[in-house]
Amino acid sequence: MRKNSIKNTRINEEVLREMSSIIHGDIKDPRINPLTSVVAVEVAPDLKTCKAYISVLGDEDSQQATLAGLKSAEGYIRSKLAKNINLRNTPEIRFVLDQSIEYGVNMSKLIDDVNRQQRDDT
Repeated sequence: MRKNSIKNTRINEEVLREMSSIIHGDIKDPRINPLTSVVAVEVAPDLKTCKAYISVLGDEDSQQATLAGLKSAEGYIRSKLAKNINLRNTPEIRFVLDQSIEYGVNMSKLIDDVNRQQRDDT
């Protein structure tokens, strides 16, 4: 993996901040879960593409509906990004479902269960 430059890191942070505010404030699609958050954004160094990692708190159907809603609103999100951020190119956005938060919660629950079982055995 290539290390990001300072410029690319700042662009990633700014795109993340703007995309998060657009998703929470501007999009009125009922498919998008209100508990949707943008976890990370990776903008390519040539500013042509962007991967947005999305975390949705809810069941599998809610996650898939949110992804479908975001994919249909990609053009709108891209145009708002172009207006709010002054970049040479506005990147094409690809939304990726990030399940790391859910995985961490499940692992924490399993660890708590094991600790509780060990206390009960002693």
